Amino acid sequence: MNIHTIANYLNELADNSHTGLTFDCLPIAGEVDVLQVTIENREELPIFVSVTEDQILCIAYLWGEDEVKQETRSEMLEAMIEMNIPMPLSAFSKIDNKYVIFGAQSVNSSLADVEHELSVLSDNSLEVIAEMSDYLI
Repeated sequence: MNIHTIANYLNELADNSHTGLTFDCLPIAGEVDVLQVTIENREELPIFVSVTEDQILCIAYLWGEDEVKQETRSEMLEAMIEMNIPMPLSAFSKIDNKYVIFGAQSVNSSLADVEHELSVLSDNSLEVIAEMSDYLI
């Protein structure tokens, strides 16, 4: 499994998607190749996919530290921790000054499973942004 296999699968789905979503994939070459996946009508929240020997990692960037109301930051972090378990297939983290939501799965997952993970991660991203809007500028 690699990002090109995932990109080809998602780009060829069109109206045959199991999730009902339309995907657009853009490989980004680098030290670690990354696949930028955008979902139709959700272009502002791309998901970045990387594949290692052990896992497929999918990350969506939510907001920056500079977008957090500092007086409510502790409450926001508490709310994120409480939301972590009931949010299927996703977890929170922070990369540099950006809050992210991510999911990981085995490299032995089927392409349909990868599609499902991307769908759930995208849905969860929208839900998190809505739930955390009171903490953001």
